[in-house]
Amino acid sequence: MTVAMSRRARCIVLSAGGSVFMAPRDLALTLVICLVWAGNQVMSRLVVADLGVPPFFYALVRTIIIVVVLLPLLRPRPAGLARVVTVGVLLGGGGFALNFAGLRVASPSAATVVLQLAVPLATVLSVLLLGERLDRWRLAGITLAFAGVLVLLWDPSVMDMSAGLVFSVGAALCGALGSVLLKTLGPVHPLRVQAWGGLFSVPLLFLCSLAVEQQPVAAALAAGWPFIAAVGASALIVSVFSHSAYYRLLQTYEASRIVPLMLLQVVFTVALGMLVTGDRFTGRMALGSAVTLLGVFLIIRSGARGTA
Repeated sequence: MTVAMSRRARCIVLSAGGSVFMAPRDLALTLVICLVWAGNQVMSRLVVADLGVPPFFYALVRTIIIVVVLLPLLRPRPAGLARVVTVGVLLGGGGFALNFAGLRVASPSAATVVLQLAVPLATVLSVLLLGERLDRWRLAGITLAFAGVLVLLWDPSVMDMSAGLVFSVGAALCGALGSVLLKTLGPVHPLRVQAWGGLFSVPLLFLCSLAVEQQPVAAALAAGWPFIAAVGASALIVSVFSHSAYYRLLQTYEASRIVPLMLLQVVFTVALGMLVTGDRFTGRMALGSAVTLLGVFLIIRSGARGTA
């Protein structure tokens, strides 16, 4: 009786017809993750553009921090190591490096919009690789949410396919493929995925930085304490905390249901832009936010009805 009442209390907000999409605790965790990611976009733009730290070197330093912190998790070696490393590189060093490279020349808003390509990409990949099925409500929700993002931040002056946004497209593809492949790993702790992915990302990022960036160490030293604080927060809060939590959510729920909820990151990015840079909340922003949240609501309702 007590266990049954406890489960009902946790799930009453999102339950309907006897099935549950997400426990309220996991939904709240999703909102926190989106807020952390939005803050990281703005902060990373400041690091690679205003402070002048080269993007691949920035990704390299944060990855080294992650590996050092998670070093004990490299033992014992997990089963299917090649796949674990692949997922870890896609969702870790590789994806972040491409995102940082895009942010050096593209605004956080434009880069965030392009990163939402991970939503339809992950949806298609989840159907092709995992055999997941999409009901009409989730399809409508994904469509509305993506349309809302475009309304929210569409601006032909910043949406031209510049070199920066090409990197953002690459980061979106990394995120989508990594998210879907994560579902095939089995019971591997998310932190172990990050540890092994980071270990193999370090030499890759070092070679990339060495090949295309000039005097990255000098640039980082010139940036000083702001760079140290930013790279520490990006490594520990964004990756060790929020991405580990995100991996757990992906291992618990269908990728085609979790990934679209990450569109809330766009809304939070707009809000942070208003607070940090003084952006005005225009009618376009209001309309885009409303459409995005409606799409997210439809996705949640679809899962609550237990459709597949």
